[in-house]
Amino acid sequence: MKAVLCKAFGPAESLVLEDVASPVAKKNEILLDVHAAGVNFPDTLIIEGKYQFKPPFPFSPGGEAAGVVREVGEKISHLKIGDRVMALTGWGSFAEQVAVPGYNVLPIPPSMDFNTAAAFSMTYGTSMHALKQRSNLQPGETLLVLGASGGVGLAAVEIGKAMGARVIAAASSAEKLAVAKAAGADELINYSETSLKDEIKRLTDGQGADVIYDPVGGDLFDQAIRAIAWNGRLLVVGFASGRIPELPVNLALLKGAAVLGVFWGSFAQRQPQDNAANFQQLFGWFAEGKLKPLVSQVYPLSEAAQAINDLGQRKAVGKVVVQVR
Repeated sequence: MKAVLCKAFGPAESLVLEDVASPVAKKNEILLDVHAAGVNFPDTLIIEGKYQFKPPFPFSPGGEAAGVVREVGEKISHLKIGDRVMALTGWGSFAEQVAVPGYNVLPIPPSMDFNTAAAFSMTYGTSMHALKQRSNLQPGETLLVLGASGGVGLAAVEIGKAMGARVIAAASSAEKLAVAKAAGADELINYSETSLKDEIKRLTDGQGADVIYDPVGGDLFDQAIRAIAWNGRLLVVGFASGRIPELPVNLALLKGAAVLGVFWGSFAQRQPQDNAANFQQLFGWFAEGKLKPLVSQVYPLSEAAQAINDLGQRKAVGKVVVQVR
């Protein structure tokens, strides 16, 4: 099979496309014929050795995939050969086949195509876990989404609206904010032109945001925590800005606020029943038209490195997908 390989930590340009042996599914795994793979921010980190997981060389990046089950391990009972599925792989999806533990694989709705499915699991899974289990977002609360035009950001906007929140979308350009507006955002903040903290306070009559969804970190975290509501919850999702911020804990004390980490991958493994329930709700909203994943660019497998670069340089809106078949 063909696979995009990382043979040493380095930039995306160092990745190579080669023929390698097909993986073999273990007793608790399925072998997936990959049709499409989602591109996510962790892919930019894992190839440079900056992610919390460091697979042995050579490995393929790609943390999520969609395709058709080719083989089923003897301990797998909820899936069968020929099922259309989405899978959380961690790495390995930028290849024609990948072996995946059964608990990380879910059947996809008949109405969902493979490119959409490849763009769905990580972003919507992360945002649903963040807003439901971590922040317990309530109808009528104000949700601020930073980086609102990116994959997880747009998912958070749509899920927040589905949960009955008032959603303020924040992004760095008018073009990106237009995408968030189309996804249902009620208010918009262009933080390249105005003070994020001041705009949050203006839009909330000085009360601040009840829940802040932050996949960006850096200076935006510093501003946002200063505009959080009493009993507010700030969700630490990622650090796309490149700087991991430090929290002056007196700010949490003064607002009775909570700073909550969001690590969906571990949640999915540790609480598989809760994760499955989340996806049943997400699939329901998808069927109702409340969730409309935006796949802005599709690359062939031979251009996976370019896909990673475009995402890492924050050129993409919505999701970027590598189409394998």
